[in-house]
Amino acid sequence: MKALRWHNQKDVRLEEIDEPVIKSNQVKMKVKWCGICGSDLHEYLGGPIFIPVGEPHPLTGEVAPVTMGHEFSGEVVEVGPEVKDYQVGDRVVVEPIFATHGHQGAYNLDKQMGFLGLAGGGGGLSEYVAVDEELLFKLPDSLSYEQGALVEPSAVALYAVRSSKVKAGDKVAVFGCGPIGLLVIEALKAAGATEIYAVELSPERQAKAEELGAIVVDPSKVDDTVEEIRRLTDGGVEVAFEVTGVPVVLRQAIQSTDIGGETMIVSIWEKPAEIMPNDIVIQERSVKGIIGYRDVFPQVLSLMENGYFPAEKLVTKKIKLDEVVEEGFESLIKEKNQVKILVQSEQK
Repeated sequence: MKALRWHNQKDVRLEEIDEPVIKSNQVKMKVKWCGICGSDLHEYLGGPIFIPVGEPHPLTGEVAPVTMGHEFSGEVVEVGPEVKDYQVGDRVVVEPIFATHGHQGAYNLDKQMGFLGLAGGGGGLSEYVAVDEELLFKLPDSLSYEQGALVEPSAVALYAVRSSKVKAGDKVAVFGCGPIGLLVIEALKAAGATEIYAVELSPERQAKAEELGAIVVDPSKVDDTVEEIRRLTDGGVEVAFEVTGVPVVLRQAIQSTDIGGETMIVSIWEKPAEIMPNDIVIQERSVKGIIGYRDVFPQVLSLMENGYFPAEKLVTKKIKLDEVVEEGFESLIKEKNQVKILVQSEQK
């Protein structure tokens, strides 16, 4: 089968590999759609970050090259003898976190935690994947496979909002309107935030944020982004979400919050970021980071059934697996109008 394999920074290759053989507690999935995540792009441009190089990952036993892709949906085509709740023909999505004790407790904080599609274990940018039953969720009939490919990134956004101090009626700011930033806007709407300020330079992404109901602040059109947010909110927002991974933006996010405000760091970083501790100390602000998600896939699916995180508003391009490097990874780098690119993994 065809699979996209990470070999090194700026070196991903579509290769022919063997189809996976399932273990007794696994199902074999025929992948339908897989999204290209910001984490995938970080690995492509600046990795390895999560991908094991040199020493095998402790939970998968794999080392690069590994198959990429962790935002995917598909159909069960084979079931292991120990699998209890799934059968051939089921439509499923995958929560791609490996942890020492499985999905128990704070499993996303496990010191050996890894992601299927980054740490090994196969990946959604292929035709088939063998997946542990524990990682599966059934995709409701009312949701398309394309919508299913958005469950994983939507889980990041929902977990970030649920982990924050946001309350119904709050004013919030989202710095960066890439795929996760836009999904954070959706999660904030579901949480009852009444004013959502979206800080973004790209006109195309500004338009997406406005379409989702946010108030756009364009840093290129105001003298001072922080002062503009303070003016619009009469002092600052209750919570700011940093979703860019750009050092200067982190400080802006902190400064945009009111007294006692909170900044949530959602980005994965490729380099250090300087902040002024007094920005936190003097106003008794707080800064919190999140990694991935835990225990939110059922809530994401329920919200999707109620119209949140709509694929038709968030997906800007659909491509074939054969096109994944040039029309996928390179397109996300070169074309600033792209938000979420979905890859059709099954070959016609």
